[in-house]
Amino acid sequence: MKINGSVALVTGANRGLGKAFTEALLARGAAKVYATARDAASITDPRVVPLQLDVTDPGSVAAAAKQAGDVQLLINNAGIATGAGILDSDEELRREMETNFYGPVRMSREFAPILAANGGGAVVNVLSALSWLSLPTTAGYSASKSAAWAATNALRLALHEQGTLVTGVHIGYIDTDMAAHVDGPKVAAADVVAQVLDGVEAGQPEVLADDVARQVKSGLSGDLRQLYPAVA
Repeated sequence: MKINGSVALVTGANRGLGKAFTEALLARGAAKVYATARDAASITDPRVVPLQLDVTDPGSVAAAAKQAGDVQLLINNAGIATGAGILDSDEELRREMETNFYGPVRMSREFAPILAANGGGAVVNVLSALSWLSLPTTAGYSASKSAAWAATNALRLALHEQGTLVTGVHIGYIDTDMAAHVDGPKVAAADVVAQVLDGVEAGQPEVLADDVARQVKSGLSGDLRQLYPAVA
């Protein structure tokens, strides 16, 4: 998968990491970038193709696939974090599952035949170090990202025969609006994107974009009480 000359689609592209993806794709010579958002008018870069898309709406996903039949690289970036705890209402938990889990699954399902027809290409799923670790204020988010991680692994198997690379991306906190409330180390969005696009071109199935992701993953092989010392 080469970025130069490719056609890419980025979900949640109107700000933060999604916007950084569109800018980096263009800088690396992508021939066309579909930049999607629930409100297409919020995408103002004249170099991209704005596309209305709500990943929680199957009809919207199907409509986007019909309009973007030349896509070779699908970047499932759209996500939400409500702060819901695991004992909170079903409504907040469902919102995160609909966006963070069902969203990339729907997108991958609709675009799989398109990617196959265009040579295989690649799917990038933006996950999180919190797919491996839960905190009191991220329980719903962590559950949805953990499900998305499992789905990413399943997609890798399902799309292997058609030659589609599936890359899962794990990061701690990114310096974007979503993590503005976090008082701690954050990685720049541009740094994450550079690692991801390098990884796609190198055929990597997984990108661990910062020390937090690497440390949490390594902790999974040890005593679980090291990740959850408060309940040890």
